[in-house]
Amino acid sequence: MYDNLLTIFEKPSLYKKMEIPFWDDEHISLQMLKAHLNPEFNGASRKLDFINKSADWITRIVRPSEFNELLDIGCGPGIYAERFAQFGYSVTGIDFSKRSINYATSSAAKQNLNIQYLYQDYLNMNLNKTFDFSTLIYCDYGALSSEDRKTLLKVVYTHLRPGGKFLLDVFSMSKYNCFEEKNTWNIYPTGGFWKKEKYLEFNSSFRYSDCVTLEQTSIISPNDSAAIYYIWNTYFTKETLINEMKSEGFKICEVFSDVAGKPYCEDSLTIAVLLEK
Repeated sequence: MYDNLLTIFEKPSLYKKMEIPFWDDEHISLQMLKAHLNPEFNGASRKLDFINKSADWITRIVRPSEFNELLDIGCGPGIYAERFAQFGYSVTGIDFSKRSINYATSSAAKQNLNIQYLYQDYLNMNLNKTFDFSTLIYCDYGALSSEDRKTLLKVVYTHLRPGGKFLLDVFSMSKYNCFEEKNTWNIYPTGGFWKKEKYLEFNSSFRYSDCVTLEQTSIISPNDSAAIYYIWNTYFTKETLINEMKSEGFKICEVFSDVAGKPYCEDSLTIAVLLEK
């Protein structure tokens, strides 16, 4: 237990990976799915009114009549994918949460939507086809390490046809400047998000000099050793984002404040970029 406590309070090395991935844990994945599907919660997914506005805008700047084959990377339970399909895209969604993919597949079937869902790690995808358009929405890109971001850009580039488009968003330096380092703890006597049974939760927020933050959650329960979960975020300026995209061969079409088409502003908490192969 002493060693576990030391680990909880140590600042991890940059982009340290979790020993225990939480997205397929039976209990945690159910809580994540509930968070995704809550239209008023801005955590796992954005709020429903923004999603609807965003999907409508996306279909106007990258029209399904010209860019029909769409790859939705990190599709989760299919919230965007379903809207894309309803707008006329031929949609493939990929995600590494089995529960989310199972839910998305069932939901599409109930609505007679022809969407192909794949349970895969998108960093390793090899789909043997190319797409007209790809999306990576809600700042998932910045959750990756610098090496994994390079890998992802290469993978996406390979899966786009010449002239294909790629839309993604990231957190900005304005968001980074709002981040506070702190430590908190809570007791959940009847269970909560991380476990069904009672547990003690330690939360630590760390800044790193590379415009990176870590939200670390450590869970201690009576019958288990400590489980530690990491949520990394890398933050960008307009210039650093553009340079990173160009370094992997993408052309910059336009930069926005968000994936609903708000004009770019330095004070925005997010930056969205539309790219072309």
